[in-house]
Amino acid sequence: MRIRIVDAFTDRPFAGNPAGVLLLDAFPDDDRLQKVAMEVNHAETAFAHRLPEDGEADWALRWFTPVAEVAMCGHATLATAHVLATTGAHQGPVRFATRSGVLIATPREDGSITLDFPTAPLTEVGVPDGVAEALGAAPRTAFDTGPNVGDLLVELADEKTVRGLTPDHKALAAYSSRGIIATARAEDPSRGYDFVSRCFFPNVGIDEDPVTGSAHTALAPYWSARLGSAELTGLQASPRSGRVRTELRDDRTLLSGRAVTVIEGDLLA
Repeated sequence: MRIRIVDAFTDRPFAGNPAGVLLLDAFPDDDRLQKVAMEVNHAETAFAHRLPEDGEADWALRWFTPVAEVAMCGHATLATAHVLATTGAHQGPVRFATRSGVLIATPREDGSITLDFPTAPLTEVGVPDGVAEALGAAPRTAFDTGPNVGDLLVELADEKTVRGLTPDHKALAAYSSRGIIATARAEDPSRGYDFVSRCFFPNVGIDEDPVTGSAHTALAPYWSARLGSAELTGLQASPRSGRVRTELRDDRTLLSGRAVTVIEGDLLA
């Protein structure tokens, strides 16, 4: 197995969100996939193989954290599309068959890649008791993001509060199937982003995810409704940081960003 490590939602190495990418002839058994993802030990490792030409998709795609398979992952999809384009394995738009349906990735002339994902349904819920203590800040509002994303989305007072969070990750695990998306409006939109976020996913073995494409399928409709624009840019303010351009189109969210391959190697085991 040839393994590539790709930094996604960034145009420079050692930033954005790193993902493992493996292009295979077929999927081995699930235990094998999980062990490889555990060895790669990034937030997600993507496994893909080519499908017959007469189907509704071009490649099958699955994503694993070090401890579990997930239903949707934006940054590892971006990383996989980047590998297909840069290695010549696939040219032009690519259709991925996934647990979340067919997802399309389209390379752009400027070097970025646009992902076409389903928009997360947002359901307002009361702020659960104990979330403020676990997160370290009191949310203004809370929303369930539906089964594909599986997070609790909470808006905090301001960008400074989001950036300063030092949550109790173990305590956060009680409030959603994957974790917590904490967000706030950008303090100064002239810096090139409209909102900030941080994502904590203790239930899938990720205390803090550096840049989360899937979370932006919930952040995009949330902030588009409040800021009055279908096109926005989000900054995920993790230590590695990264930007995601978003655009709402009916029940779909387009996520755009760049990626950089930083490591290539062979799995010998």
